[in-house]
Amino acid sequence: MLTRSRVALTLAIALLAQPALAFTVNKTPLTATEKNIETLGTGIAIALPLAAGGIALYKHDKVGVAQLLVESALTVGTAYALKNIVREERPDGSDFKSFPSETTALAASGSSFLWRRYGWEYGLPATALTQFVSYSRVQAHQHRWYDTLASSGIAIGYSALLGTRYKQRHNIDTSLSVGPEGGMAQLSYAW
Repeated sequence: MLTRSRVALTLAIALLAQPALAFTVNKTPLTATEKNIETLGTGIAIALPLAAGGIALYKHDKVGVAQLLVESALTVGTAYALKNIVREERPDGSDFKSFPSETTALAASGSSFLWRRYGWEYGLPATALTQFVSYSRVQAHQHRWYDTLASSGIAIGYSALLGTRYKQRHNIDTSLSVGPEGGMAQLSYAW
């Protein structure tokens, strides 16, 4: 009969053995479906910043286009620099440039720009697509989950630092804030 301490020890060993599997090289060839998912993820990563730029141009938002270009260049540039500084082997063993994911950084630059500049209505679907790109990179054995998470964090950071909210010609600004004493809705007009 197993005692509580033996059960706890067995569970601890099983849980501690799991991280070792995360760092093993997986040279299993991708199936056709996995290759298609990887290709689709790469296409979405390229399309997201292009779509964000198209939305900014459609809104005649020249400041937004400039912000998108700067944020995307900084995000992808930072990911590229870190990739060449941090020496981490890819899960498929192909090279030592796993951290962070440039593909996810490109996708996240578009989605974080859309969220910061135009709100959750644009940002939420774009962020969902960015998460698919992250999934496609992990399932293709090109990156680990934290490689893609770091890329998204870099993009969100640059967007928070450099991005501004889009103000339409109406010059009406709304905000909602919640505190321990209650909430406040604010509507303001600037002329």
